[in-house]
Amino acid sequence: MEQLSAPSAPADGVAALEIEGALKYFGKESDSKTPFWRWGANRPAKMTVAVDNISLTVRRGEIFGLLGANGSGKSTLIRLISTLLVPDGGRIRVFGYDVQREERTVRRLINRVSVEASFFKKLSALENLMYAARLYDLPARQAREQARFILRQLGLSEKRLYEPLENMSRGMQQKVAIARGLLTSPVLLLLDEPTTGLDPRSKHDVQRFVLGMRREHDTTVFLTTHDMDEADRLCDRIAIIDEGRIVALDTPANLKRAIGSQIGKNGSTTLEDVFMAYTGKSLDDDFEPSEGVDADDE
Repeated sequence: MEQLSAPSAPADGVAALEIEGALKYFGKESDSKTPFWRWGANRPAKMTVAVDNISLTVRRGEIFGLLGANGSGKSTLIRLISTLLVPDGGRIRVFGYDVQREERTVRRLINRVSVEASFFKKLSALENLMYAARLYDLPARQAREQARFILRQLGLSEKRLYEPLENMSRGMQQKVAIARGLLTSPVLLLLDEPTTGLDPRSKHDVQRFVLGMRREHDTTVFLTTHDMDEADRLCDRIAIIDEGRIVALDTPANLKRAIGSQIGKNGSTTLEDVFMAYTGKSLDDDFEPSEGVDADDE
């Protein structure tokens, strides 16, 4: 079993994440000698460009949000950052390390939490986290204490720490996925729709813990979400992605101020207004109802 020891701390002043002209496409390539990013309207029907020449920089210690509808390219971008997919063009660096040339180092600096997280379903929440701790060569006693602390902070009762994951709701399993992502105190935490399917109380637990990670460990967070209130509460800056391209990027306050002046809603503009202004879409169309509160967690 390969163990992933932590690399040396990134140098001060280095951006947490630099994306320069990132491209990712899926489907059948054309026989044309013209580069695919120059096809324009002549792009083959079977070709899908999921990430289309994206460039952005995330500062160290920042909570950066990415808002987009289903199929907009936001999850593909996170997979590129986390080395799960290889870019077809452009360059991505995590604290100065190239995700392609220095993949092993990048993986030691990041952790990714996704709605499609996988587990050993016969094992308990605590056992799953202890297995993850072994992969990162964390001392067993320290890992157990940290795992218990994080799980309790996220709202799991003591008795549920030992319950097989197959007996837990999707929302509870998502909490365990988040705890696993936080276990190694990553320098860059990638959260792909982390609170989807959680009830309001559980969402608050997760949001509070993310803010604590930034405050206490200087963790940089790259977050995708459908929840406008969550983005407004957590994020220092927000980018809006539509059909693989970034169409807006600024602080939540500046985005709302700019759109409010255009639509005559100064002082009452919401991020939903901003999103609709830039994309012509509503994230309500993608909304997935939260699960109810599990009685055993009271």
